[in-house]
Amino acid sequence: MKRCKTLFIFLVASMLLLSLTASSFAAKGKILAYTTLDEPLARAVFEAYEKDTGVKVEWVRLSTGEAVARMEAESKNPQVDIWFGGVGLGHIEAKNKGLTTPYVSANAANIPDKFKDPDGYWTGIYAGALCFVSNINRLEELGVEAPTSWADALKPEFEGHIQMANPASSGTAYNVIATVVQLWGEEKAFEYLRELHKNISQYTKSGSAPGKAAAIGEIPVGIGYAHDQVKLISEGYPLVVTFPSEGTGFEVASISLVKGGPNPELAKELFDWALTERAAKLYAAECVVPFMEVPLMKGAIPISQVNTIDQDDVWAAANSERLIERWQNEIYRR
Repeated sequence: MKRCKTLFIFLVASMLLLSLTASSFAAKGKILAYTTLDEPLARAVFEAYEKDTGVKVEWVRLSTGEAVARMEAESKNPQVDIWFGGVGLGHIEAKNKGLTTPYVSANAANIPDKFKDPDGYWTGIYAGALCFVSNINRLEELGVEAPTSWADALKPEFEGHIQMANPASSGTAYNVIATVVQLWGEEKAFEYLRELHKNISQYTKSGSAPGKAAAIGEIPVGIGYAHDQVKLISEGYPLVVTFPSEGTGFEVASISLVKGGPNPELAKELFDWALTERAAKLYAAECVVPFMEVPLMKGAIPISQVNTIDQDDVWAAANSERLIERWQNEIYRR
């Protein structure tokens, strides 16, 4: 009888402990996110955060343009708490449209001022330069060298052999437009884009897609961000990265809190964590170059080593809708 009573007490205590543990875990809740990180990096980041904190992150991967459009469509009833990753131009556009809310993390003190919003609406986590990525085997087949300038991309031997994303859906591709406009002025830039159009085989939805197409030999040359291509090279694909000698643009991958998101306090905790050394090491493992000093993967290319333009992201964001509409009307739909 005494043994049964002891067993009964033990079972009740165990059930109570399990109940308290489950309740504690449930109380931690979950965070809802849109992310523009490449999927392997997004998965690594959010799984690490859940492991560190017990808070689950439910996420959907969208291009920069898609993320802004989705947040705008949901602005009266926001469905997510945070936008994680994505070209900084998109985050400025989201700010200008009233889709995000300011938050100054104490950890943002580690980020250089030019890579975060002065009003606290977005904070950069890493930067990467626009580049050409070429499949070495396809170049040999064509008997051509990898392009090393914007002018090279207009050569007749590249007709139908270059792939880039669609600026209407991709912040990467809009950065191409903004870069050449800032280099040469709007009229000369659009003359250039009309000529480049003749050599484009396809405009993809995502900015990382051209590099992946070049990796498998689907196309000889893609336009994208250097870190995406360095990652593919690290996986063994026969690619070479080159940068436009005239100067190139760059992205500042950023994070923003969504205005009116359902879990604002939890989102702030993820925002803080995203600016830690722990998170920076995860970014670096995918060949990007974080703003925090951590060991980099072999071949990673800091923008300090590239001839970048004097990029005005505020101007570029303010003019994005107009320039994209002009590109669609004068080039894409012709």
